[in-house]
Amino acid sequence: MLKHRGFPGRLPGTDHQFVIRRANKDGATRIIARQRYADRRPADRRADIGFLAALIEHFGDEPFERGNLDAGRLSWLFGREVLPADDPFDPQCYAARLRVDLRAARASFPELFDGSEEA
Repeated sequence: MLKHRGFPGRLPGTDHQFVIRRANKDGATRIIARQRYADRRPADRRADIGFLAALIEHFGDEPFERGNLDAGRLSWLFGREVLPADDPFDPQCYAARLRVDLRAARASFPELFDGSEEA
């Protein structure tokens, strides 16, 4: 399992984790597209924003390996702002490659791009 050095471990001041410490001996947790409802707690929305901001800062729109990134946190963005980079895509593989869709990220979280250049 690739460990993304320099990637934040969690959202500061919260228990929302962004990475895992070690690989699961039974295999990677499946990434699924989770429905985000409008009534989500503000802390959960901040975690989505913080995680997406870290993904954009570290990888931009280039493909990246899932590695030690938290499957639960990826699942909140998967299918919208985070997309499979390869076909076929294995959602239970640590080596699976993903990419950030900057257009979808801008539409969903415009506050990340306020005052920045066009993506």
